[in-house]
Parts: sequence; C-alpha cells; structure tokens
Amino acid sequence: MRHARVAMQPTLLIAIGGNALLRAGEPATVASERTNVAETCRAIADIVSHGWRAVITHGNGPQVGAALLRSERAAEDAYSLPLDVCVASTQGEIGFLLQQSLAEALAVRHVHLPVSTVLTQVVVDPDDPAFAKPTKPIGPFYSQAEAEARRSLGWTMVEEPPYGYRRAVASPEPLAIVEESVIRTLVDSHAVVIALGGGGIPVVRDGYRLTGVEAVVDKDLASALLAKRLQVDRFVLSTDVDRIYLDFGTPNARGLDHVTCDDLRRYAAAGHFPPGTMGPKVEAALRFVEAGGREAIVTSHDALEPALAGRTGTHVTVDVRTMPTHPDPVEAAASGRVARQSYLP
Repeated sequence: MRHARVAMQPTLLIAIGGNALLRAGEPATVASERTNVAETCRAIADIVSHGWRAVITHGNGPQVGAALLRSERAAEDAYSLPLDVCVASTQGEIGFLLQQSLAEALAVRHVHLPVSTVLTQVVVDPDDPAFAKPTKPIGPFYSQAEAEARRSLGWTMVEEPPYGYRRAVASPEPLAIVEESVIRTLVDSHAVVIALGGGGIPVVRDGYRLTGVEAVVDKDLASALLAKRLQVDRFVLSTDVDRIYLDFGTPNARGLDHVTCDDLRRYAAAGHFPPGTMGPKVEAALRFVEAGGREAIVTSHDALEPALAGRTGTHVTVDVRTMPTHPDPVEAAASGRVARQSYLP
C-alpha cells in the first residue's frame, strides 16, 4: 500500500564518523563493523520512521588505513592501490554494510523506502595550498628506518609518538560534489541516500576529464558543502561525545547546549577545538549555518533522536532568535502527524 507523502517532509544530513563504525579497542573485523553499523542504523531508522528524509555521509579513517596496509603488504603478489582507489573501495565497503543494515532496520519499522549508496567524487583545486604542506596522517605506522626509506620515495612522513611514523597527505578544500544532482534526484524520489564516504574521492578537473589525486578531503567539511547545496533542514554531525565542550578533557569542561555562530567562532579562535578532534566539526557546523542553514547539531551516534528533539547535543544557529523549536518526533508520530511510508515499487 502506498501512503501519501507528508507535506513539507523535512530533510536532514547525518555525518557519521568512521570511528563509530570501527571503534578504538574493538577487534578490527567485518563482524565488529557490522555490529556497530547495525546500532547506528537502528538510530537512523527511528528518525526516518518519524518522517525525516535522510542523507547519510560517513568517515572511513580505520577502513582506508586497513586498505592501504593490505595494498602495501601484498605489493609483491597483487597490484597496489593508490589512495583515491582505496577511498573508492572503502566507500563501497561501508556503503554496502550501511545499505543492508538500514534497509532491514527500516523494514522492521514497517517503513519501506529504497536505500542507495552513491560512489561520490569531490572536486578539489590542484593549486590548493594544502598540496604544498601535507598534514593529514593516513595508513599504517612505520619505524624510523622505514619512514626514511619512504621519504626517499617523495612521501611526507610525520611522527606520532609513541607509535612511530605515518604518511601525511594533503587535505584540500572541497569545491564541488560531482554526483550532487544524482543525490538530489534520489532524495526527491524518497530514497535514503548514503554518499560522500570518507569525504568523497578527491579529483581534479581538466575539461571533461576527472583525475583522482593522493589526498583526503575532510568528511565534515565535504558534508557541510553537500548539506548546504541540498538545502537540508538539519545538519547533524555524529561524534564520540554528546555535545561540544569548552575546555574538553579538563576539570573545567562544560558542554554547550545552544550556541550562536558568533560565540562559537569566538571559542574556536580561543583554541577550544583542536584541528584533529572537534575543530573540523565546529567549522563544518559554522559553514552550514552561516550559509543559510537553519541549524547544525553536534551529538553522539547513540543520541541522534533525542538531539533532534532538542533534549541533548549542541545546537548551532545564527542567533538566539533563530533557535528552532523541537517537537518530540515520537509524540508527532503518535498524534498521526507523521505517516508510515512506502515508496518502493
């Protein structure tokens, strides 16, 4: 049975961290990945079942590191894979797991919507200053001697005590999303879309030709760009903590429930959000809201639904006057304002 589409059905983009799918301290196996993916997808399915259209982006740090390690160790027996191809392959890996698990979680909730993964490319500028000073560590750790040998190949190596050395690559600005129109078409046709895995496959454009480059696009900044281009109603950044904290990791740590863009930029300038941790998420939230987005939310993967209802998370808006109200989606569903949906053939 086909149900009528809910008028003005809101859309959100949820950016999931790669470490939420393969978590520190857990065995790095597909079984672990499936378990964590299922947990995340149950939370997303609850949101979609309450009437949200959803676009899901995700990180791939642990997965792309494993792909690079496999490629290097098997170099004598199989062809090696450059970084852009590793990003593409992990997009497929994670997208497959998310797609299967989310379709099942939706079906259990009697919501029959197509779920589709889009292999996504992101255009970067070959003259981006980031290429002159690579800063993004990727792949396995090496001893000092191994690092020196790789420097002779032209790699930039950075030390990460006490583990050793890693390769560093550029992290250029995302300029455009090649598959944007495809993603928009799928969203408009009521599909739940998984896209921009690992920040997207970085490519440079030369006329009609796109060429992959050895770089990593920040997943949160690319997600902010997609959220802005799709004009979603909410941009949700899922991370390891329930909200943004000032003085994080100190006895003076204090969480932010609601914060304006001006205040958040002031806190960032004061050094509260290091580049390797909360910094990119804060910048992504600011870019979305300052470009006209209604609200960005930073919260943990297990608190997505209460964060959308305004009960937890950090909510970023232009100013206090634009702080939206957050009707409880469970109450909305119970009152009949949100209908179960089926758009499958």
